[in-house]
Amino acid sequence: MQQIVNIAIVIATIATMEALSWAMHKYLFHGPLWFIHKTHHQQRHGWFELNDLFSIGFAALALWLMWVGHITLDYRFWIGTGISAYGTIYFIFHDWFIHNRFKAFRSNNRYLSAIRRAHKIHHKSTEKNPSEEFGLLVVGKKWFKGRG
Repeated sequence: MQQIVNIAIVIATIATMEALSWAMHKYLFHGPLWFIHKTHHQQRHGWFELNDLFSIGFAALALWLMWVGHITLDYRFWIGTGISAYGTIYFIFHDWFIHNRFKAFRSNNRYLSAIRRAHKIHHKSTEKNPSEEFGLLVVGKKWFKGRG
């Protein structure tokens, strides 16, 4: 039974991270933290960008939670695991698939195409505003219909 609870915590954390990431992206990254995030909307001049600090921060939080919960494998460990899983999903979808940091992932899958289309619209502007589609895994229905 405890394994089911742990899996539920991980899945709930992944879902929460998507919602939290959407809100942070819209209200913080395109708000007061734009000075960091704007590097993600500009031409990259190397493999890393200042915006990667956000990923490092989430990774540090995940590792800390896993550390403080590792002895008894309590809820903190599983929340940290969920944050790490979301980070892995983020890396695969966002950095690898959408932004092609590695040139090996192509797909014509309807869902993946909608995510890519929505993200390209998000990056259409190199300015703080206007912008739309702040999510990673959940995007509006219009992106499934073609051009949107």
